[in-house]
Amino acid sequence: MPTDQSALPADQTADAPDRSVEEITDPDDPRIADYRALTDVELRTRWEPPHGLFIAEGELVLRRALRAGYRPRSFLVDAKRVDQLGDVPTGGAPVYAASQAVLEQATGFHVHRGVLASFHRRELPAVERVLADARRVAVLEDVNNHTNLGAIFRGAAALGVDAVLLSPSCADPLYRRSVRVSMGEVFAVPYATLDRWPAGLDQVRAAGFTVLAMTPAPDAVPIQRLTPAQRERAALLLGAEGPGLTAAAQSASDVRVVVPMRRGVDSLNVAAAAAVAFWELGRDDPL
Repeated sequence: MPTDQSALPADQTADAPDRSVEEITDPDDPRIADYRALTDVELRTRWEPPHGLFIAEGELVLRRALRAGYRPRSFLVDAKRVDQLGDVPTGGAPVYAASQAVLEQATGFHVHRGVLASFHRRELPAVERVLADARRVAVLEDVNNHTNLGAIFRGAAALGVDAVLLSPSCADPLYRRSVRVSMGEVFAVPYATLDRWPAGLDQVRAAGFTVLAMTPAPDAVPIQRLTPAQRERAALLLGAEGPGLTAAAQSASDVRVVVPMRRGVDSLNVAAAAAVAFWELGRDDPL
């Protein structure tokens, strides 16, 4: 995919200079093509990665993208909220302002946060580089629900997981909904794609990780009973909501583990299960 690896210049950490704001009155204005039909997942999937961009929604999220070094392409704001960008380092990217009605027609939804930004993507790091800097990782198979994906990244950032590896069938972590649900934590957790699946798990194991496959199977090991050696460098393998991990992925793991359930509940939402498992694996980490 096209990428832009440019980071923000150092002087952008200072207060932003005055900038001009361009008014948008036509929802079909080509200047805001990056923001068109943001609720159309299929269209956005065809548009964003090939064009090397992603969309950040909300002031908090776009500020986190800037702090992570992503370079902005443009900003699109509710005309009544232009002042919210007063100290935002735009890096010379254009700032467009429009009425709420124009924003809604262009994007396909009510932009209640009032602030959007388009950013250049960066090239993903190699798997070996991600693994070299990690002690604990999450590995996701076919997690294609953007809400779950964003929640997993937020849990990973909060609960001591150093990186995320994705099967080729996973959703895009930089899709707007994933970014928003993660509250921008997708920018804080390194991730990469295992192009060979599930054979790529051999690479994870060769890097010194124990691959732990999460499953509700009754014969799986309760996660709190893992040995210290199994916890030392853990790669927690999680599957899609509903079907869970494939048989091939489970066979490629070292240990099948379960979060014990009560009251007849068979399983948790994958993001909730991930958070419980992340906490359990890191419960003895120094704070």
